[in-house]
Amino acid sequence: MTTRIGQTAILLHAGDRQEARSRFGALWAEIGASGDARHRCLLAHYMADAQDDPRDELLWDLRALAAADDAADPVGTGATELRGFYPSLHLNLATAYAKLGRREAARSHLRSARILCDALADDVYGQGVRAAIGRLDARLAGD
Repeated sequence: MTTRIGQTAILLHAGDRQEARSRFGALWAEIGASGDARHRCLLAHYMADAQDDPRDELLWDLRALAAADDAADPVGTGATELRGFYPSLHLNLATAYAKLGRREAARSHLRSARILCDALADDVYGQGVRAAIGRLDARLAGD
């Protein structure tokens, strides 16, 4: 399933948003609302990026975070493989809320993203997430 989600994400990043939405939708139906939480998280995360309407984007971002929480271990720190994903999940929620003009919700998720950055490695992905947090922080500060 992870491979199929990744293949569809490549389609999304190549610019075919409509086809990606269609394929993600089919994968979501296959996984089901109670399917593997890691797959639901990854799929919802990418499905959010495929949306044209910020309200739909927000709904998928919320689903991604809920699925990550579903995969959390008993102390609530998140499944090991998802721990480093939380900063990005909160960043995406902050971005979606900012698009909808909900600045306080955006700032709240941006704070969460920043706090959770210690789970990120100092690699290209981690640096990219940290940079995106900085850009959104600057944008919100200017509002």
